[in-house]
Amino acid sequence: MNHDISLGPVVAGVDGSARARAAVLWAAEEAQSRGQSLHLVHATGTDKHVLHTTAASLEGVQEAGRDLLAETAELVAERYPAVAVTTELSPLDAVAALREAAGSEGTVVVGSRGLGGFGALLLGSVSLGVSAGAKVPVMVVRGEDTDEPASAGTVVVAAVRGQDDLPWARYAAHEASLRKAGLRLLTVWAPLSHVGTELTLLDDIDGVAKERVHEIGQLAGTLREEFPDLDVTTEVEGARSVPGLLVESTRDAALLVLGAHRPPLGIGHALGHVTHAVLHHAHCPVAIIPRAPRPDEE
Repeated sequence: MNHDISLGPVVAGVDGSARARAAVLWAAEEAQSRGQSLHLVHATGTDKHVLHTTAASLEGVQEAGRDLLAETAELVAERYPAVAVTTELSPLDAVAALREAAGSEGTVVVGSRGLGGFGALLLGSVSLGVSAGAKVPVMVVRGEDTDEPASAGTVVVAAVRGQDDLPWARYAAHEASLRKAGLRLLTVWAPLSHVGTELTLLDDIDGVAKERVHEIGQLAGTLREEFPDLDVTTEVEGARSVPGLLVESTRDAALLVLGAHRPPLGIGHALGHVTHAVLHHAHCPVAIIPRAPRPDEE
């Protein structure tokens, strides 16, 4: 089988919060299922303040960071002894440190919010920043304020539009295979958004729906050929709120996988409004997979 996406090493951010610990344990389980190592990163952000901070203060911050990394590595070793764990104390800010640690092959795992969060429905600046700018897969682990990993569902949901999404949809298929879960290819669109623009008659919407069904059917067929042991189902839904239906799909899911394009020349929003809303409200971990923009998105 020729798969465009491989599941590389796992990088997890550590900041001492309960949600970060839950994300680390989730990352450890992910690393174990992949047969990969887990790299723990704690960012002190001291590189921007070195000229205005005493040597004693810097040493105190670094010592606290080393202790936190050691405690977290010990927690992972207790629960996932087969996972090789490495640690890194970075002087960069958290977003830059995680991006650098992941390189071009890693997968970054972060909690939905850390010590600076203001509420259960808010997304932390670090998780949002990493998701918006990363060139590698990023997994945002949502959950309650507990050090237990997020509970797993029985299906991996991939929000797709058609055959063009195949390169990154393989990532979702890999994840489903690792979990011995099913893969649900979900296409959600807002039919009324086409009226008066590309389409003028409601009758035309039925044709668009059939085209979407055909496209997702082709995508499912390709994935079934490449992953013959994987149970792949498809669903095309029209909705007033695309983010709302995607969030609803996460209630019984182990993982929601989204493809996120990067704006041409870095101009425009790094995350679309749908991805942004889903990251805020999803009930399960969300994986953001970089993909090339389509011509219509450019």
